[in-house]
This record gives sequence, C-alpha cells and structure tokens, in this order.
Amino acid sequence: MAAATSALTERPVRRRTDETLSDRIRRSAAATTGAQLDTADVAAWLDERRQANRFTVDRIPFADLRDWSFDPDTGNLGHRSGRFFTVEGVHVTVDDPHLDWHQPIIRQPEVGILGLLAKEFDGVLHFLMQAKMEPGNRNLLQLSPTVQATRSNYSKVHRGADVRYIEHFTSGLDRTRVLADTLQSEHGSWFLHKSNRNMVVEATGDVPLHDGFCWLTLGQIATLLHHDNVINMDSRTVLSILPFGDAYESALHSDTELLSWITAERAGHDVHLTRVPLAGLPGWIRDDDAISHADGRYFQVVAVSVEAGNREVTRWTQPLFEPCGTGVTAFLHRRIDGVPHVLVQARVEGGFLDTIELGPTVQYVPDNYAHLSGADRPPFLDLVLNADPAAIRYEALHSEEGGRFLYAESRYLIVDVDERQAPLQPPPGFAWVTRGQLTSLVRHNHYVNVQARTLLACLNATGDS
Repeated sequence: MAAATSALTERPVRRRTDETLSDRIRRSAAATTGAQLDTADVAAWLDERRQANRFTVDRIPFADLRDWSFDPDTGNLGHRSGRFFTVEGVHVTVDDPHLDWHQPIIRQPEVGILGLLAKEFDGVLHFLMQAKMEPGNRNLLQLSPTVQATRSNYSKVHRGADVRYIEHFTSGLDRTRVLADTLQSEHGSWFLHKSNRNMVVEATGDVPLHDGFCWLTLGQIATLLHHDNVINMDSRTVLSILPFGDAYESALHSDTELLSWITAERAGHDVHLTRVPLAGLPGWIRDDDAISHADGRYFQVVAVSVEAGNREVTRWTQPLFEPCGTGVTAFLHRRIDGVPHVLVQARVEGGFLDTIELGPTVQYVPDNYAHLSGADRPPFLDLVLNADPAAIRYEALHSEEGGRFLYAESRYLIVDVDERQAPLQPPPGFAWVTRGQLTSLVRHNHYVNVQARTLLACLNATGDS
C-alpha cells in the first residue's frame, strides 16, 4: 500500500486542459512586433536567403530522372530505394451522385512530421519558422514550419544532412511541452490515404538559432498570411491546429448535431477506390515529358531536376503533379444572430481515409468547369468568382504542397454573404459552422481537409472572432 501511495505522489494528477494556453496564444496573435525580426524586414530576409544559396528547377523528360523509373509490369513510377513515394493509378467510383473516374495518384504511406517549435521571448510566444526551398513553388523559398520532413528524410534514406530541430519532435516530453498534436490528411485528390503528424511543441530549454530560421509571433505570421506565397502550406496546416479561444458559446448547430451530420455524410456515401496500373490508365496519355489527361484538364505528371544549396540533399530529380490552372478556394461567411459562421462542404475525395472531410464552400479550378453552364457548374463557384470586392474580407494567393506539386496555387478567399446569396438552409452536403467548432474538430484526425485548414488559419489571421 505504501508503495502504491508513493507512486501516486511521484505522478500527481493534473488538470486535463491548460486553461492558460488560449490566453498565451491570443497574446502572441496580438503581438505584431517580434523579439528577433521586424515583420517589414521578413521579405528582405527571405531575399537574402535566396541570394545566399543556389536554387534551380528545370523540367526534364522522364528518361532523365535519376533513381526513378517506370515499373516494366505496372508502369508505376517509383524510386529505386522503394521509399519516398510512387505514382500509381487508381479507379474511383462514388454512388451518390454517381461518379466514375481513373487518375494517377501519389502513394506515400509513411507519416511525415510537420512541426512548429514555440518559445517565449519577453513573455510572448514566438514560433520558429524556416526559409525552405520547395521545387514546386513559383518563388521557390517560403516560410515553412521548423520541421517539415517525411520519415524517409529524417531517417536519412537519402543519405543527406540531419534535419534541424527534429529531436524536439521525436524525443518525447523530456525537452518539450506539447501544445497540439494530431494526424491530418493532405490533398485527397492527389494523395492516396496520406497523413502527416501536425505538431506544435514548446521548448523548455535553450534553442540555438541555425542559419535560415527565424522566430516570429503569431501576430507577425498573421500579417504575412495576407501576402501572396509567403507562408507555405505545411505552415498553414500546423497553424490551424493551435487552440485559439472562442469568444462565442453559441452556434447554429450544436456540436453533437454537427458530429451527427458529419457521421451521416460519411455513412451516406459509398466510395470505392481500387489501385490499378499506371500503364494504360483509361483517359490518360503518357509521352516522353508528361502523363496528361486526354481532355487537357485537371493535372499532369511531369519530371524536374532540382538544385538547392540549403537542403539536406543539394541535387536531385523527381516527379511532380502540375495542375491545369489556378484554384479558387473560399469560405462563404455570415453572421447568424451575431455569431460569425462559415459554410463548409462535405467533400468526397478519392484519397481520403474516411469517405469525406469538411472542405471549403468552394474548392475548384475554374478552368476545369469552363465548358459547363447553369446548374451544371459547382455550387457557389460563380458567387465567389463574381463577388463584390467590398464583400471580400480576406484574399491571398497561396501555394499548395511545393514538394510534390508544381506551380499548384489557389486564390484563397473569405467572402461575406447574406441570406439571399447563401441561406441558413444550404443545399445538401453543406453546413454552417463557427470558427470555434472547426478549431475543436482539427484537434482530431481527418475531420477538416487541408484547404479548409488553410482557410481556418487565414480566418484566425483576420482577427475576426
């Protein structure tokens, strides 16, 4: 009995939640001046990082890929190590509404780490951002999380240099305090069942500042989120899981009603995905330089040669997915009894683990629907495309995952609407939710897709509660 009492004394119980954390996050969000770098100087700092290293990205034919090859039997495109990722074919069918298509997809079963390191300076939380080159970004260098690494990267399959700061995210609780930690999906249209571990941890000791990294407050990051192509996709998804406090206790739908609606949407869709050979994929054409759709829409698979002086490996070749056009991704926003809400969509994407995830109101590449008119066009797309500039409360161009996609960019918007434009009873598959409800959902795995998580980070950046 004495031994049991001693053990309890050594591991005392504690509160299940940290009630001070949301206040600390709010203080950081309100701080527009940082301890290390002024926000106005970030652009010059990024330019210096570009000048300090040699960055080149050149398109090449598939025949010039090094260590990558097409399997002679399946035609799947893979790395000689068997790691990193493969480009394969899939056949997807959806029952309601009935849809049936084939496409290439990225299969990368390993779980990567997207980690943001936090530390207090002068009583204000700062976050360690990295100036990281990604071959698919038009401007190459953007602000990424502290750590942005696949398991192949940090286990050094590529035989490159160590991943900086990885020990803060892999060594348990002895040197860090976990602020947020969850598995989240990547683009379900282009990745097959891909998840990354999104983490925010607070350092409990000294942290050396390595070249190419800088400490910024949430207020500084929020300012930068209003600029085109500065904060990369991986940063945006990690920022979205921070437990911002909610000023509103009310919502159009209770949390239980919302979860029930999500469950009904998941149960109501029968989605079948079958892996098939990339060779001879119906509707797709492979030549020396690309795998593209016969209609010239959607996306194509291409190859590039990359040189990056500040990466763990400085030269490599790889395939990338290149979309055919710029995306438009938007939340419709309105106040309901004074409480701000956004309109989400239960999106079916072939690569999701669990049938549907909550996506933005609009998430499309308009060029893919230029041949359609009237009711055949996606809901709310034309409302967003023709929005009154005075109704746009947020707008910026952001890159998608620059490590796998070439020049994949979307115009992200939050657009104010009224009852006439977007009624309280939306079309089937849509629901009004609050920012607080989305923040609660992203604490859990695979409820909110990566595009909606970007918009949640942008919504937080507007300062609108």
